[in-house]
Amino acid sequence: LNKPEWYLTQVLMWIGNHSKFLDDKIQPILDKAGSSVNAGLEFSRALVMLILEKLAADIPCLLYDDTLFCHLVDEVLLFERELYSIHGYLSSFPSCMHILSEESCFQRWLTVEKKFALQKMDSMLSSEAAWISQYKDITDVDEMKVPDCAETFMTLLLVITDRYKNLPTASRKLQFLGLQKELVDDFRIRLTQVMKEETRASLGFRYCAILNAVNYIATVLADWADNV
Repeated sequence: LNKPEWYLTQVLMWIGNHSKFLDDKIQPILDKAGSSVNAGLEFSRALVMLILEKLAADIPCLLYDDTLFCHLVDEVLLFERELYSIHGYLSSFPSCMHILSEESCFQRWLTVEKKFALQKMDSMLSSEAAWISQYKDITDVDEMKVPDCAETFMTLLLVITDRYKNLPTASRKLQFLGLQKELVDDFRIRLTQVMKEETRASLGFRYCAILNAVNYIATVLADWADNV
């Protein structure tokens, strides 16, 4: 259960190792017979169906172990990325994202994603470098003087989008968007709390850093507004 990468990698190896044989030997036979079947894709589809069976059996066993469940989701997302980008798998075919979209599994994924995002926010705001810009010494890069915590937070949101963008239904994607909105609001509250501690020194270093953070986040969210 703690090594889903074993069978996921094995399937990717089988697909890669058989592609030349399927293209050179099997596909011409299908073409000659007037079939529209793509041998390589059908081979991939059949192996993915085995993975879906395996996932359906394994997920109930690790649903309440955060570490194992997170590891499984991470490995499945890596597998899907390689399957589509390297092996040309079709989005209309069955995929692991359908299993991750099933209610009990999906709700658990959302819960765990939120838990780890909040932990990340705790650590980024308690870091000594939280209010310092990574690029403070490079003026042409650092026009907005973005503190490290704001940049890390927006990267966190971007990573979450990247993880859920291939979900098969819009309703599931919207639930993840809801999580992101919660995280933005949580970050806003945290900034407000820090700002209240700094009101006596409103021209101080940290107060200015908070204003820069808010400006940066608002600007990036406006840029993302065109991303459906």
